[in-house]
Amino acid sequence: MSEFVLPASVISKSDISRLVIELEWVDNEITAAAVRAGVGSESGSQPVYSVQLNDFLDKNKLSLEKGSERSDLIKQLRAFKSDAPVIHMTFAGAADRESLEQLTAWVREQVNPQALIAVGVQPSLVGGVYIRTPNKVHDLSLRHAFDGRRDVLVKELEALRVGK
Repeated sequence: MSEFVLPASVISKSDISRLVIELEWVDNEITAAAVRAGVGSESGSQPVYSVQLNDFLDKNKLSLEKGSERSDLIKQLRAFKSDAPVIHMTFAGAADRESLEQLTAWVREQVNPQALIAVGVQPSLVGGVYIRTPNKVHDLSLRHAFDGRRDVLVKELEALRVGK
């Protein structure tokens, strides 16, 4: 598997899939432009890359000029997508993109530089997060924190009610 440097904007396997699709499109556009130029037709404009693809190419110091390099990159990204380490995170509510990018950057600094995040939503968590890796589960939710402590919680709430 290639050791890619992933920008924080590339969070999940879906983002890797989008990169592959975009790279295939760019490859087709550049190839078509070369064919048109070869027969004397207008080559058209250069393809415009997404922010994610630009970030990815910059961080990895890659160029898309040669067709063989584009093909190799597409193959490598496909292999990376199936082999990349994934951390599953389930939240009580939907997380915004900016927060996920910050979380992804932290995970890549502290855990694994090539980690991808699979995000889920489970309202019954109430708050916090449920994290699952291939060999470990961490339940950092409020629901888990209150499990087995119902009597303490009821006692504290009763004391507050009586204290009024």
